[in-house]
Amino acid sequence: MQSDLVHLGEVFKGKREERRLSLKEIENATSIRMNYLQAIEEGDLGKLISPIYAHGFISKYATFLEMDADQLISEHPFVKKILTEKNPSSDFSLGISSLEVRGSPGREVKWLPNLMWVGLSVMGILSFWFIGRYLGFF
Repeated sequence: MQSDLVHLGEVFKGKREERRLSLKEIENATSIRMNYLQAIEEGDLGKLISPIYAHGFISKYATFLEMDADQLISEHPFVKKILTEKNPSSDFSLGISSLEVRGSPGREVKWLPNLMWVGLSVMGILSFWFIGRYLGFF
């Protein structure tokens, strides 16, 4: 089972080395981080974020190396099983304490300065109106 992952990684690494490409070059071309590329080549898909990302990264990496991603995945049944799992068993989990609390944009708006600007605008408009009436423009 684990040998499927390692074999898939060896296929990618062999094709990359055959084309004389570095992981950095592939990272730049595919926008897949180097540590994820290394995880694929080492057969350690547990280091990837989720099976959906793993499938996308493998497909993009295979396409870049001009290989058929679907055929590669179907040739490695254990890899296919991992990539299509609904509830993967991985070390990645979120706890409530790790959630970021974001404030709403409206909460940062202070009402007093806004009220002051509205008041000044109204006073300015009324001043121009009175001056216009006094000078005979209206």
